[in-house]
Amino acid sequence: MREEVLELYDKVVEANPNFVRKGKTMPYTSANGYMFSLLNKDGELGIRLSKEDTVKFDETYGVKPLKSHGATMREYVLIPESLLKDEETLGKYLQKGFEYVMSLPPK
Repeated sequence: MREEVLELYDKVVEANPNFVRKGKTMPYTSANGYMFSLLNKDGELGIRLSKEDTVKFDETYGVKPLKSHGATMREYVLIPESLLKDEETLGKYLQKGFEYVMSLPPK
């Protein structure tokens, strides 16, 4: 499953000129000094969202925490399998993650 998710992640990231995939063993995207998405070693994809977007995401998909290396990633939502089949919506959530970290003070 991890390879399928990685292929989808790469495809969605490549489709948006704001994003550059980084990381060899743990793929991620970042902007403004903050990560806003990552694929953990278990093949789970998480996106960092604002509080408002997290509430909307929860209403639609139900929010589950993303864990990476045993730690819960604050402000990240775990992308459910149903959304892994919807490239367009996934791309919109990645854009929301990008916009959120761009609204934070630069690191």
